[in-house]
Amino acid sequence: MNNKRSLLPTLLVVVLIILSFGAGFAYSQLLTGAAAELPAEFNALGEAWELLSEDYVNKDALDPEELSRGAIEGMLEALGDPYTSYLESYQVAWSDLEGSFEGIGAIVSMEDGELTVVSPIAGGPAERQGVRSGDKILEVDGEPTSEMNLMEAVLKVRGDKGTTVTLLILHQGETTPVAIEIVREEIKLDSVYLDMLPDDIAHIQITHFAERTPVELTSALNSALQSDAWGIILDLRGNPGGLLDVVVDVADEFLDGGIILYAADGEGDIIEDFPASSGGLATDLPLIVLVDGGSASGSEVLAGALQDHERATLIGTITYGKGSVNILHELSDGSALYVTTARWLTPDLHLIEGVGLTPDIEVEITAEDIASGQDPQLESAIEYLQAQR
Repeated sequence: MNNKRSLLPTLLVVVLIILSFGAGFAYSQLLTGAAAELPAEFNALGEAWELLSEDYVNKDALDPEELSRGAIEGMLEALGDPYTSYLESYQVAWSDLEGSFEGIGAIVSMEDGELTVVSPIAGGPAERQGVRSGDKILEVDGEPTSEMNLMEAVLKVRGDKGTTVTLLILHQGETTPVAIEIVREEIKLDSVYLDMLPDDIAHIQITHFAERTPVELTSALNSALQSDAWGIILDLRGNPGGLLDVVVDVADEFLDGGIILYAADGEGDIIEDFPASSGGLATDLPLIVLVDGGSASGSEVLAGALQDHERATLIGTITYGKGSVNILHELSDGSALYVTTARWLTPDLHLIEGVGLTPDIEVEITAEDIASGQDPQLESAIEYLQAQR
């Protein structure tokens, strides 16, 4: 592949409204050659265009770009794969992991035709206005999202900082939607946060896996070690994934060898493996990993590797279950295809796609906990670490 680089989406690359259209890994590829020869079955498509151009009564409606886009979307819809998608802008998809963005700060996917929040970005305007993981976005400024594809929804929600967007939100577990006004902001994507807890425990949260994550993590680990941290709680809750090479680099800090993950084809045969390198900063410190239903793709791969190698204990709830390998291709008109090409497997060959990871210790967190500022999952992790000391 030309210009191949491991990257996520969401579920796709992380397209963050920042939005994510999928939260998975992706490889980026710029297509420069001629299109592959079409099967004979596609002759009817050209015939249909020819007949329309000759006979259709409303010639003004014959927009080749619009009809071409519709044909592609129809072809992908027939696949029945929510992660193989047509994107109107390759640049939007690719740029979301490279800087700052203007939007509401939420990561979403399309689930059963409904625009669903995977997780709000920590500290972002969506989170501050009460948007939560699992919420359904029914309308954007009065327009039903059921009539949009994922990229259309992304572009509707994004906008210049300082402008307002109104979302009709159905909170998870509720029956009556509410309208929420959110003022768009510039979203700066710091991805690693360190909080030194009492008893010298380092709480390190990774919100997603972007280009600067390894540098940020190295800084956080060095700070934790300088503060005499003897144990680490690695918080991957709400993490939708990110760049594959970054996930591997992060795993290297906690593993001293072994396989981090495998890629398998549609028949289940392994086609590639990703080994860990030695020399990480935290290969020996006691380690707890926090996960939940918003932990997807890259965070599932990292948590699965640490769990299979018995390097860490997982605490929380079952993860999202996004374990597909995806390729982001730029098309000649600047649009893109995001194509599922393989599946991720953990070191013990556990399938992630559609299954997710089951924590070693399951701890729920309720809406009442959130409202009261309680975090029983973090509290459980602290207690478990202290019991091992």
